[in-house]
Amino acid sequence: MKKFLLLIFFTSIFIHASAQYSDSTNYHIMLSSTGSINRTNDQRAYLLNNGLNFGMKKETFVLNSTTSWLYGKQNKSLSNNDFSSTLNFNLFKGPAHFYYWGLLNYNTSYSLKLKNQLLAGGGIAYSFLDEPNSYINLSNGILFDQSSLVIGESYNTLRNSLRLQFHFQVKEILTIDGSHFLQNSFSRGGDYIIRSSTTIGLRLRKWISLTTSLNYNRLNITSRENLNFTYGLSLDKYF
Repeated sequence: MKKFLLLIFFTSIFIHASAQYSDSTNYHIMLSSTGSINRTNDQRAYLLNNGLNFGMKKETFVLNSTTSWLYGKQNKSLSNNDFSSTLNFNLFKGPAHFYYWGLLNYNTSYSLKLKNQLLAGGGIAYSFLDEPNSYINLSNGILFDQSSLVIGESYNTLRNSLRLQFHFQVKEILTIDGSHFLQNSFSRGGDYIIRSSTTIGLRLRKWISLTTSLNYNRLNITSRENLNFTYGLSLDKYF
């Protein structure tokens, strides 16, 4: 609870500058703190989902960095301690609506029984819709996966990474964002990863939004999955 209150405090000092990228705003930073708390006479549970995003946009290049930490307990027993950090870039050179992407991602997850995972690779994407306030794109590529499981097995494999991503903004009040991955191993039968995240934001003021997020993850090699619904605040700044 103390960590949650501290995150809310530091989040509250953020100030918003503008609504989106423009000729004079090339950088974006966003801080979010969401969670859920349940308490009855004999049951206690809480879940905190905290994230920090940084983005940079140039004429033909976009760089994004995302770090998230999901932590939860149920009746004083640890249920989630999941950390993820991602660095990715998009290069907009080539045919219209196509772009190239690269990714470096590190994960560790108590709930999925994943000790360490490093993913690196790249591919190509196509935008079916590409407007200032909305986009839909589908991407595919190859990732190298170096993983270590809690049960002690370590391995590496090449994965096909298929992603559907979308963003919609309605009159600078409502935003809907989704990012959904299916990552199959080329050489290990039954080894696949599903990552799905959908977030809805309702802007309360220029600098603050009420946010709800639904996240689903499955690591089939450990037969583990998690489904989390959280709600809270997000604050962002363009500069």
